[in-house]
Amino acid sequence: MKPWIKRTLIGLTATTVVLGGLTACGTRGDHARGWSDERVTEVRGKAIEKISSKLNLNAEQKTKLGVLADEMIASRKAFRGESANPRADMAALIAGDKFDRSKAQQLLDQKLQAAQGNGPKMLAAFGDFYDSLNPEQQKQVRERLERRGHGWWGRG
Repeated sequence: MKPWIKRTLIGLTATTVVLGGLTACGTRGDHARGWSDERVTEVRGKAIEKISSKLNLNAEQKTKLGVLADEMIASRKAFRGESANPRADMAALIAGDKFDRSKAQQLLDQKLQAAQGNGPKMLAAFGDFYDSLNPEQQKQVRERLERRGHGWWGRG
């Protein structure tokens, strides 16, 4: 094979590999754009079903688990705030030659207010759910929490 053909083929192959790698790194799935309300509802339903089957929950316990899930979702939404892109908010803090401390403090204050406002409701929902469990179910929850490093409810 002539040297110029060989170099051309190697160059084209290298270019293809580099462009393919950049494309793969540059594209992100739906998770990058955030979760739609439909996706959140779907995952909520699957999580409730999975936890319900693992703990063998009755209808009342399942209802309380649903309330807990709703409170967690509401708390997450409140914590995220109205910002559609938290990364853009963070990027705005370092856009200039100095870190925007006042804007950072405002963001922190918003997050703390959201946690303080929704925290008691979420704790009450968790308490209601946990207190509705029988001792064997409570033991299962404690055991799963102890193994938390290995994944929650079989994930991870």
